[in-house]
Amino acid sequence: MEREPAINLRHVTKSYRRDQIQIPVLSDLSLTVRQGEFLALMGPSGSGKTTLLNLIAGLDRPSGGAILVQESDLALMSDSQITKWRSDHVGFIFQTYNLIPVLRAQENVELPLLLTKLSRKERRERARTALRIVGLEGREDHFPRQLSGGQEQRVAIARAIVTDPYLLVADEPTGDLDRASAEEILLLLEQLNQEFEKTIVMVTHDPQAAKRATRLLHLDKGKLVADVAQERGAASPVAQEQAS
Repeated sequence: MEREPAINLRHVTKSYRRDQIQIPVLSDLSLTVRQGEFLALMGPSGSGKTTLLNLIAGLDRPSGGAILVQESDLALMSDSQITKWRSDHVGFIFQTYNLIPVLRAQENVELPLLLTKLSRKERRERARTALRIVGLEGREDHFPRQLSGGQEQRVAIARAIVTDPYLLVADEPTGDLDRASAEEILLLLEQLNQEFEKTIVMVTHDPQAAKRATRLLHLDKGKLVADVAQERGAASPVAQEQAS
């Protein structure tokens, strides 16, 4: 049974202005990301993959086309509406962990919850649950400097999932890790996708990381040049979405 779309991109273009020059980044790109997919984006530097990730996450706005999320067009949302949408629905995982060094692990994880109406006790309980899910039970009171790189990324992932978002976006999540730590993080992302049914969109340059996804997109010069279903676990249904 085909799953419902999480995000639809329809004929999306994106360009940036530098002085008087328009620099195209994405060109007439159409794509559907379905609920529960684990999508990897690969491509050479400058291909547009990070720009595409930012558009999907609502961090940037398209120059043209539509980005539909549950029938709402992100391009038509006000700044305050899109900020609330990101807060409610998107968890972010970056190459650099972006942890605050003077805060303990639990306090770092609690940060997104400060924008909610949850009580202090509820925030603490949710943060502890998120840390337990990523395998860091007992490390709640550790500062980032007391953790390994892989553990710091686990704290960052706990922070990303603490609001229970339905979409996780990851930009080179294993880029700063050694191979062993990277494998642990990829296994965790697989768990979040398969057991918790999180929709994940990941930018990576690492073919080994991309193999963990259920679907692989290749971008080149702002265009979708390959869209491949991958056999792994309970793979989500996949279809070629590039408009003809």
